[in-house]
Amino acid sequence: MHPPFVGIQTRRFNLRLLNDADASFILGLLNEPDWLKYIGDRGVHTLDDAKAYIHSGPLAMIKKYGFGLYLVERQEDHMPVGLCGLLQRDGLSWPDIGFAYCAQFRRQGIAFEVAKATLEYAQSVLGLTKVAALTAINNEASIGLLRKLGFAYERQIALTGQAETSNLYFKTL
Repeated sequence: MHPPFVGIQTRRFNLRLLNDADASFILGLLNEPDWLKYIGDRGVHTLDDAKAYIHSGPLAMIKKYGFGLYLVERQEDHMPVGLCGLLQRDGLSWPDIGFAYCAQFRRQGIAFEVAKATLEYAQSVLGLTKVAALTAINNEASIGLLRKLGFAYERQIALTGQAETSNLYFKTL
């Protein structure tokens, strides 16, 4: 049995479970140019697609593994700004940290603040001792964030079902 997710808080943000009311935000985020370029088209083109993604993606992973992607929202007004959390991918022995933010919320220190809290949660609540990370080969912003968080580059990897090779990083917690 997995510990129930009770949320993660940082100085400025809350991480919480996604729900159907977040479908509009998810539809927009998953169709931003950088999401499509670095993560790929997930076939989310309607509100119903977004709701299906929420249930078959993040919520299904949380139910199966006890962790997944969470909605990141500002504490002050509950404005959703992105996603962050841990993923368990086929072909990887360790969970990997994942994050994506709307363009207007980048370069404000949000990704670092939230990823750091997510790694602390991974260690203190989930008991993880190591976390992986994947980036597109040319995603300099994500590569820089991983370096700042203390991740070390290991190698390039091709995961099953992914058309392109990714950079693989690890961090010992």
